[in-house]
Amino acid sequence: MLIDSHCHLQFPHFQDDRQEVLERAWQAGLSTIVVVGTDVETSQRALALAEAAENVFATIGCHPHEAAHLDDDGRQTLSHLARSPKVVALGEIGLDFYRNLSPPREQRAVFQQMLDIAGELRLPVIIHSRAAEEETFAILSQWASQVRPQWPQHRPLGVMHCFGGELALALRYAQFGFLVSIPGSVTYPNSDRLTAVVAGLPLERMLIETDAPYLAPRPARGQRNEPAFLVHTAGKIAELRAQTVREVAERTAANAATLFGLPAAAAGQRRGEEGAS
Repeated sequence: MLIDSHCHLQFPHFQDDRQEVLERAWQAGLSTIVVVGTDVETSQRALALAEAAENVFATIGCHPHEAAHLDDDGRQTLSHLARSPKVVALGEIGLDFYRNLSPPREQRAVFQQMLDIAGELRLPVIIHSRAAEEETFAILSQWASQVRPQWPQHRPLGVMHCFGGELALALRYAQFGFLVSIPGSVTYPNSDRLTAVVAGLPLERMLIETDAPYLAPRPARGQRNEPAFLVHTAGKIAELRAQTVREVAERTAANAATLFGLPAAAAGQRRGEEGAS
């Protein structure tokens, strides 16, 4: 019972074998896959995949790299797509001052626009933050204080995707209603900061993800990542926490189901007891 909380199966990397990738995921023990949009086109394709498969869900959003290209028509399209029953979050959105592929001013403006849509629709957010940790935290803490009075009880506000910060920052996010997502890079050598987060953060505040096609875990490092490889990440988390893979899989799947409002059937075990045991 594993949920890949963040991947990009709509990307061209999977155009030749997408159905086979999905079949390998189900055979590996995944119950649900969340396909994440990064601009208007990839959000549309994520939703098309979700509408074609029962246990696939979509998110829509504008990645900070794409902020400079989002116009009024694009914002309206994303707002419309967000109302689909198969859309479970706004994202991937946020700030990236490491590469600055869009000017910071435009990143900030689009980030706030996406947060406004999420607040209006009461959808959780999937946050990308790189070289912008303190500003991202300040923006999200203010947004959290605004939306919390109307937020569904016990539902997290969002998730920090592919978290790369210190344990102290992860705990600060957990305190005001965010989850932290652990990618395959936790299996790499010299991942001390991320392994400290895995060991110190309560499992109830954690998700796991592939970010496929990127960040393939060991022993698949260097290959195209895919959801079936999530088992390696779950195994490493279990090792670091001295827990079983089943405990990690079931708890993080429950966390994802609560965050994304997944139906019980989508969050449950597929095809008996295969995988994750």
